[in-house]
Amino acid sequence: MKPLLYKEFKLAMHPICYVFVFLFPLMLLIPSYPIAIGFIYVLTCYPILFLGANKGQQSNDLLYSTLLPVRKKDIVLARIVTVAIMQFVFIMMLCALYPLARLINENLSNVPSGKGSSIPGLGLDAFVSVIGIALIGYTIADLIYFPIYYKKGRSIVMSTLLMILGFVLYIGIFTIALPFVPGMEWYKNGLSGNIGIQFIVLGVSLILYVVIHYLIYRIASKLLEKVDF
Repeated sequence: MKPLLYKEFKLAMHPICYVFVFLFPLMLLIPSYPIAIGFIYVLTCYPILFLGANKGQQSNDLLYSTLLPVRKKDIVLARIVTVAIMQFVFIMMLCALYPLARLINENLSNVPSGKGSSIPGLGLDAFVSVIGIALIGYTIADLIYFPIYYKKGRSIVMSTLLMILGFVLYIGIFTIALPFVPGMEWYKNGLSGNIGIQFIVLGVSLILYVVIHYLIYRIASKLLEKVDF
């Protein structure tokens, strides 16, 4: 597994992926920036990573990986772990920038951080909840992407489009639309004002993330075993 992960980061991952993961969290510092939508930047790395793009050229990464003396399910696991690392590094970068983002929003925007820091819906006051919601969004995205891609080993365009569509719809509903549905005030107030509820949401999201990603690994591994290159 360690050599496969080394291959992922040294050969498969294009430098632009690091730019997306390490620099785009800085957009959290923009006043009134929709933080929930910002999580999508990690997903835009998928086509580059799964193409095995090295210096902008497709290198048939999956084909050559299957020729290595390793199990196909380990290839899938290494890719899932790589994606998970990207997702959590992005989230940790956001967490590190969160105090500064609150300070900027409160001083430059001249509005309470929960009302003006996101347009519209859940803002910085619901930051912990938004991370939990984003983790479920990543889970949904991976549940769409990995099975579609590993079914044939080359369905990058279709899997990417469906993944991003599913993620945007989910994030849009749970962070932007629902807080403004009549009768759903408890939803926004609970996720924004109660830190205990926020950490419960985060904890449940982490559990679902781990459990469902294990299922994604099992499903994708079985699909790749059937692929004949």
